[in-house]
Amino acid sequence: MIYFKSEEEVGLIKESADILGRAHGLLAKEVKAGIKTNHLDKIAEEFIRDHGGVPSFKNYNGFPSSLCISVNENVVHGFPSDYELNDGDIVSIDCGVFFKGFHSDSAYTYAIGQVEDSVKSLLRDTEKSLYIGIEQAVAGNRIGDIGFAIQSYVEERGYSVVRELVGHGLGKALHEEPEVPNYGKRGRGTKLKSGMVIAIEPMVNLGKRNIVQEKDGWTIRTADRMPSAHFEHTVAIWSDRTEIITTHKYIEEVYKL
Repeated sequence: MIYFKSEEEVGLIKESADILGRAHGLLAKEVKAGIKTNHLDKIAEEFIRDHGGVPSFKNYNGFPSSLCISVNENVVHGFPSDYELNDGDIVSIDCGVFFKGFHSDSAYTYAIGQVEDSVKSLLRDTEKSLYIGIEQAVAGNRIGDIGFAIQSYVEERGYSVVRELVGHGLGKALHEEPEVPNYGKRGRGTKLKSGMVIAIEPMVNLGKRNIVQEKDGWTIRTADRMPSAHFEHTVAIWSDRTEIITTHKYIEEVYKL
């Protein structure tokens, strides 16, 4: 079942998203070579709780951390650990905040120091594909229009789209209907209507699209161990506009791809 949100409810999601955006901005100041990924997790959790929120991911179906931190060939759902980021790494940081009864969710992938040009292009094109997908998230379109736009853009550039993992609705629950794949056909799938809130999150591989799950039961990596990038926004769909609820502006104030 799809839960449609009122203007008031979306206003509460915006409050959650503001905490989330500022948490991401705080992390952006710390993401550099030599930092342990579990230190980033600690920073995020303290900030979120200090501002009255709860980390959406912590203890979600047993997930142990506040952040999903996925390095290099890891696509999503990586555990924070004692791993120290190295020059040349890329790292996806995915975070959610639960505040006043509603969740928000967003992700950003960073390049650490000097990375290969092909990898930097992967990050830039994946980020671009997110906004291309959002352009199709308008009332009257269908879920397939979003996926088709993302898939077409990245595949034209030689990348592949992860298919087993998708975006999603969210609100009072972290994951709600509908699913939002990053591939699809125009005019197919659930019709987009005013009051829907969805997370759009392209997961794009430099190599082939195949993925495997690590033995920890969570971490997803590329089967060919080629790098993967991940960007995400939560958006609200209205009859006359599409509203990006989450923000990367605090990241962009201190970090540039």
